[in-house]
Amino acid sequence: MGIETNFEVVSAVLSAEPISVDQAIRAVESDTAGAVVSFSGVVRNHDDGKAVDRLSYSAHPTAHQVMSDVVAQLVAEHSGEAAQPVRIWAAHRIGMLEIGDPALVCAVAAAHRGQAFAVCSELVDRVKEQVPIWKEQFFTDGTMEWVGAGE
Repeated sequence: MGIETNFEVVSAVLSAEPISVDQAIRAVESDTAGAVVSFSGVVRNHDDGKAVDRLSYSAHPTAHQVMSDVVAQLVAEHSGEAAQPVRIWAAHRIGMLEIGDPALVCAVAAAHRGQAFAVCSELVDRVKEQVPIWKEQFFTDGTMEWVGAGE
């Protein structure tokens, strides 16, 4: 018999297509949610003092399953904490991204803001720490570097 929970994973995916906060918020909103918290990690034009032109994200073949597992584990650890539904949406882009493109988007809808903020923050941290995705940065001076590879 499974654990009874009011948490619902609306989406937990890697996407080659653009993602957005608006998309995430629309997906999690509900009549029971008094708070919808979102996070959008976007491609910036600099890193460690160097000008960035664009990024490319690559994922290990298991990354899709790891993404799903990370969110499922978070839900399992928080089950029983919500009297009302808590809805979760998370997506990480893969492929080439330009400056300003969202790379990681998460949204959490809950009855109260404290829970929505806490779950969203933990979700972002876990995705960044555990999902095997690597970033290749292309700098405006023609050089490049990998971030996360070999860690």
